[in-house]
Amino acid sequence: MEFTEYPDAEMMMIDLANVLAGELKNALLTHDRASFAVPGGTTPGPIFDALCGVDLDWGRVSVLLTDERWVPETSDRSNTRLLRERLLIEKAAAAEYLPLYAPFETPEEGIPGLTDAIAPHLPISVMLLGMGADMHTASIFPGADKLNEALTTDATLVPMRAPGAPEPRVTLSASVLNGAIRRHIVIIGDEKRAALEKASGMMPEDAPVAAILQGTMVHWAKA
Repeated sequence: MEFTEYPDAEMMMIDLANVLAGELKNALLTHDRASFAVPGGTTPGPIFDALCGVDLDWGRVSVLLTDERWVPETSDRSNTRLLRERLLIEKAAAAEYLPLYAPFETPEEGIPGLTDAIAPHLPISVMLLGMGADMHTASIFPGADKLNEALTTDATLVPMRAPGAPEPRVTLSASVLNGAIRRHIVIIGDEKRAALEKASGMMPEDAPVAAILQGTMVHWAKA
């Protein structure tokens, strides 16, 4: 992996937004469309704030989440809700959004249709991921019920139920994450840096983020 340290998180978010925008522009120079996969959670919010107003041919960009909680976007727990509030606005409102949720009771019922919709947009052109202190990425959690499937399957999407997670989730599999042409991880704080360094010497079964570190650019700021 390539590790970049920044003086502070604010500078990191601005610089990383510029990097992502540049990579999307480059992808559009050689392809009719580009796909852009992003995480949920609070960390990427400032990146979205900077990206949404970038002068880019957003009408040729397809945006999807790396993972989603199996809740409607009206829920406070929805990652889609964050995207609609902070990324898919201003100029980026022209982008196509590929959801990871459908109105079925379980993820297993919705995954076939979601997979069909995503398939034409693979491989992902540019991808941004986060990482938890437990060394999970996307919704590939240590101890999750479908951890092995998420790490080894060729499937696009995997349903995931993890200890401590109040609802089921859907995640892109490790094979799809690794297939992204440009890959980035953004983390903040000493705890996550220590977790990342630990994960680099562990097996993916114990530290899922280890499955996608090779060839990935990691961006870190202390605070």
